[in-house]
This record gives sequence, C-alpha cells and structure tokens, in this order.
Amino acid sequence: MYNPLEIINLSKNYNTKEAVKNVSFKLNRNEIIGILGPNGCGKTTTIGMILGLLKPTKGKVLIKGLEIENHRVELLNELNFISPYIELPKKLTVKQNLEVYGRLYDVKKLKTKIEYLCEKLRLNEFINKITGELSSGQKNRVSLAKSIINDPSVLLLDEPTASLDPETGDFVRSFLEEYQREKETSILLASHNMSEVERLCSSVLMMNRGSIIDQGTTSELISKHGRKNMEEVFLKLTREVI
Repeated sequence: MYNPLEIINLSKNYNTKEAVKNVSFKLNRNEIIGILGPNGCGKTTTIGMILGLLKPTKGKVLIKGLEIENHRVELLNELNFISPYIELPKKLTVKQNLEVYGRLYDVKKLKTKIEYLCEKLRLNEFINKITGELSSGQKNRVSLAKSIINDPSVLLLDEPTASLDPETGDFVRSFLEEYQREKETSILLASHNMSEVERLCSSVLMMNRGSIIDQGTTSELISKHGRKNMEEVFLKLTREVI
C-alpha cells in the first residue's frame, strides 16, 4: 500500500537561490507531521509543490504513489489546504463560498455536507454574511471548512491558528484532533505555535535555509537538544544554522 504522501529529493530553485534543497519525507495514514522553521526556510514553497502549484526544479511529490505533476486533475480530490495568506472570495457569502468549492471538488450530497460543517465549526450564525466582512477568527473557521469539504486524504495546514485568540485557537485545535481521529486524515502542519505542535504532531521536521536539519518526535528532539520544550529547540536549531 502506498503512503498518502511521499516527498523524494524535492528541490526548488529561483535563478541562483535554492529555496528548497533535496527534501525527503513520508506522511503515513492517520498521522500529523509538523514542518517547522523560520520565515523563508522553505515551508510554504514545499507546500506549494505538494499542491502542484509550483513546479519542482527536481525531485518528486507522490500522492498515493502517483506523481502530482503528471496526475494533478486525478489527484485533486485527495488534497486540500488552509493558509492565512490565501483568502476566500470576499464578495461571496460564507454559504456561497462553500457551495463553489464543494462543486469544484464534486462533493456528493453537498447541502448535507455544508450543514455538517456549519454545525461542527459554528458557522451558522454568519452563514449568510459576506465573507469579506467577517472577523479573522470567523474567516479562519470558514477556510477550515473549505479545506475539509472534500474529506481529503492529505490535508496541508499552513499556520491554521495564526492571529486567533486563545479560545478560538483551542477550538480549532480540538476540532482538528476530533476530525483527524474520525477520518484518519494525514496532515502536514506548518506552524510557529510550538505548543500547538507538541499537542498535535506525532513527529516533526525542522527546516532552515531550504533543508531539513533535524527530525523526530517532539519528546525526542527536546531530549536530544537538552531543552525544556519545542520553542527552545526551535530557537537553538535556527540560531545554530543562521
């Protein structure tokens, strides 16, 4: 059986700049892996290549054994993502946004699915509001609903709780834990919130300057580097390489 996601010697160059350098890892079914590093380390570029939005300079992205570059349309329904840097259409209502994306992914029983997501993510109070008029926390929950509307086998989360207040952030993390257990989804989580990483991730990839510089479970990395928590590990590793 193939892994939901396998990255093999993935690299991306922009002229003379190497944004990602020979990155390799596997994401198993029903697993959450964290991908950590400072701004500009290559996380978002890596996610862009996984989604098929960026063409690798070399290397492969395999989704269930198929190369995304050659099977993009076929694999569309296996993937989805959330990023604070990509907003949903602002002039559509929440309901309209979910309907549009549901149709793009050819979601069966779409009305029932939207009702389920609205209940789970507490969207009903603003389901008919214009998306551009929502608060950041409300927009985040709508984006999360969009990211799982097709029940992807591989879910890419780029800073899913960025700029959220503590209560909303905890709600989103609790939802992700419940959803992942229910659907056995494979999740790649890019985050700067180290307590979030310790809570959600079974293992972690540390990136800097486009390369994976260390990896392991959070407890393994904390012990290996003689630190108290992942925030201290993060600071130690990024400062050593810079």
